[in-house]
Amino acid sequence: MKSLGFIEIPGVTAAIEALDVMLKTADVEFVTWERKLGGRLVTIIVRGDVSAVTQAVETAAKGAMKQPCVHAVIPNPHEETIRMVNLSASRLAQ
Repeated sequence: MKSLGFIEIPGVTAAIEALDVMLKTADVEFVTWERKLGGRLVTIIVRGDVSAVTQAVETAAKGAMKQPCVHAVIPNPHEETIRMVNLSASRLAQ
């Protein structure tokens, strides 16, 4: 993994739509999602090459049905960051 991409957006429907845009825009892989405030705030995490993740996150942020709260790309994430994301993903698998 060379990069992680995050988009935090209000609402589950808007988050799913943003994920769909990211997956269709570039060669990225869905990792996990986190819902906060009863699903009123959702963070989607994808991974892939830096250029693909950047393109996917920026395209989804620009065209989202709701204004994202924040979006970010982390190239070459630290091993502890990867561990935290993997922990979140392991909860999704259960």
